[in-house]
Amino acid sequence: MVTVGTRLRIIRKDAGLSQVELGKLAGSNQSAINRYETDRVAVPYRMLIWYAQYFDVSMDYIFGLCDDKRGRIVTVSPEGAEEYVRRKPDWSEFVEACFEPGSELNRKLKQMVLNMAEEHSHGVKEG
Repeated sequence: MVTVGTRLRIIRKDAGLSQVELGKLAGSNQSAINRYETDRVAVPYRMLIWYAQYFDVSMDYIFGLCDDKRGRIVTVSPEGAEEYVRRKPDWSEFVEACFEPGSELNRKLKQMVLNMAEEHSHGVKEG
């Protein structure tokens, strides 16, 4: 299995950057980048997010879950989504993680999604 460090090294090298250059871009330093790329330390989640956003790669790719930099393509039918909501009592935690705080629009959209999931899990359907 490909390690996170190996993927980070591949991403950096594909971009033609040295560890020093990447450290400067990421607000870090060469020694930290080296420790990440050699799996000597766990990469902080904020740094993982930075890599994903800066290099436009998915977390699936970074974590070695797929070989496509765009990530895995997952399709769920509406019936499959309904089943997921019924089986997953902590689904609201997932929804919480999908919306950044601070935006009134995000807050309203998040609440609408949570309300729909709650209604559906209790068998209430609008028609």
